[in-house]
Amino acid sequence: MCGIAGIHDIQGYRRQPSLAQAIGAMCDAIVHRGPDDSGVHVETDIAIGMRRLSIIDVAGGKQPISNEDETVWIVFNGEIYNHLELRHQLKKQGHRFKTRTDTETILHLYEEEGVDCLRKLRGMFAFAIWDSRREELFLARDRLGIKPCFWTMTGSTFAFGSEIKSLLTLPWVDRQIDWNGFDAFFAYTYIPAPLTIYQQINKLPPAHYILVSRAGVREHRYWDLSFGNKFPADEREVGERFLALLDDAVSMRLMSEVPLGAFLSGGVDSGMIVALMSRNMQDQVRTFNITFGGNKGDFLDERPFAREIASRYDCRHLEIEVLPRIDQAITSAIRAFDEPFADDGLIPTFHICEAAKDHVTVILTGLGGDENFAGYERYLGFWLSRYLERVPVLLRDKIIRPLIMSLREQKGGHYKINHIKRFVAGSGRPAGSRYQSYIQTMPAEQRKELYSPEIAKKIDFNLVESLGRLHFERLQEGDILDRALYQDLNMYLADDILALSDRVGMLHSLELRVPFVDHKVVEFCARIPSRLKIRHLQKKYLLCRAGRQLLPPSVLNHRKQGFCAPMAAWLRNDLAGKIHAALASERIESQGLFRSTTVQRILADHHSRRSLNDKTIFALYVFQKWLALDSGNRTTL
Repeated sequence: MCGIAGIHDIQGYRRQPSLAQAIGAMCDAIVHRGPDDSGVHVETDIAIGMRRLSIIDVAGGKQPISNEDETVWIVFNGEIYNHLELRHQLKKQGHRFKTRTDTETILHLYEEEGVDCLRKLRGMFAFAIWDSRREELFLARDRLGIKPCFWTMTGSTFAFGSEIKSLLTLPWVDRQIDWNGFDAFFAYTYIPAPLTIYQQINKLPPAHYILVSRAGVREHRYWDLSFGNKFPADEREVGERFLALLDDAVSMRLMSEVPLGAFLSGGVDSGMIVALMSRNMQDQVRTFNITFGGNKGDFLDERPFAREIASRYDCRHLEIEVLPRIDQAITSAIRAFDEPFADDGLIPTFHICEAAKDHVTVILTGLGGDENFAGYERYLGFWLSRYLERVPVLLRDKIIRPLIMSLREQKGGHYKINHIKRFVAGSGRPAGSRYQSYIQTMPAEQRKELYSPEIAKKIDFNLVESLGRLHFERLQEGDILDRALYQDLNMYLADDILALSDRVGMLHSLELRVPFVDHKVVEFCARIPSRLKIRHLQKKYLLCRAGRQLLPPSVLNHRKQGFCAPMAAWLRNDLAGKIHAALASERIESQGLFRSTTVQRILADHHSRRSLNDKTIFALYVFQKWLALDSGNRTTL
């Protein structure tokens, strides 16, 4: 597990020693991703480098690594779980290995297969290969986007890095805000690929690679997910086959020369991972659980269920209580992301990673179970929305919708009323637009009212609206639930959930592994019919059925609570003073970015429970924090 960076000047204008100095600064910026080791390789017009967190071949796995005649070099971030099998095949083909690393396996596989080497890799990765014979740089990201990769092209100079901060060390990369990225943040609370908050910097999307040569920069997609060819609805057989595949994915991710453990929320996903780990490990599984102090709302406390799982499998279990003193978590997370990011899961993730790092270096998590098996409330709502569309328009739009929209939100910050409001508000729209209304924090009409007129003129609202819809509409097979899952696997999972786990985990030099996001597991789940994912109003039906042999009924049957913070309650109580200061009218007006009257209305509606605006308020607060941290390095907005 590492951080990688590199620079390639296609025309050869930037040469040593300037390249050597630049790559050194880029690697220094991501030392937290790899505190154990560093290395660079510099040629006339190319420099690649890495920071290493040692997991496999701790003693001998120094990067960059070359082939036998030093004509091809690689830097790599991630883990290839089938590397031993590939290594065996490559040795038969005559390749000589000087390390035991999966990094070197990729390199020799590239020599045999070229870019098609990606099809044989099973794992999480972002890597760059410099092929001096072809004078070509090959940059690739894993299928589901578990590992990050950013790039920029300025003049004839291409640069890449695991984090934005590496690219910002380059003097020719400025910090001009991309206003479409800005708008995407307030639409989703994260910024989907290929956008970032900066005009000059791009995210490489999942399942894509880039070739950089004198012919220019060429981007390609090498893998896509199919929701066709569904399995017959034999619940038992499909469940058993899935469980065997997940068990294999978990077993592969126990490969480590350093201590490992698991996050255990008390839910089905993490519980199944812990159960399967215990089957495949001789030592006790170390498990970590988090809960909240202060004004929290007990609906988020899953400790009893986590304890029950930990007890069943004799885990070494640690519970952490987080109080809502979150400035350090938010500030650290902003520095980790280098751009605004306002999924409130960053707060518990920060604290649990901080605690776990004192005990382990590798963590397995249950991330991805919801996207594979339709575990979120919005999936159930979207599936049921087909029936609301059959209600006569007059009854639906003139009676039901106004009645539901007038309801006050619940005191404790629970989303039940909010979900019902979103359900009826999206009715009457085409399926793609209806689903976008479920996942967006604010629709375009409201965002236009939030921004100042000068900023709104700079934004292509149609572009931002299309980010999700393009995924939804690209899938031409399956039903509407399949399309919603396909969109989230391509966007929400990669750019929110996995980005959060990578950035906050690596902030603490902690590697997070995600068996549910193994591409073979995801491909299998895509073939499961929707009626086995949602059945009789039960979400994740087949997963819970498969989990009966692993988990107690109390865990399988309790309401999903999610790994998030009680932000609605915090904003009304513990954080009220900080929010008031950050979003004060005079401050907002002086910036010229937002309409102060709109911001104050959002706050008032939230406190009166007229609407649940916690995500928008938290996004505004995070943006203010990011702006303050970044403004010293920017000459103009």
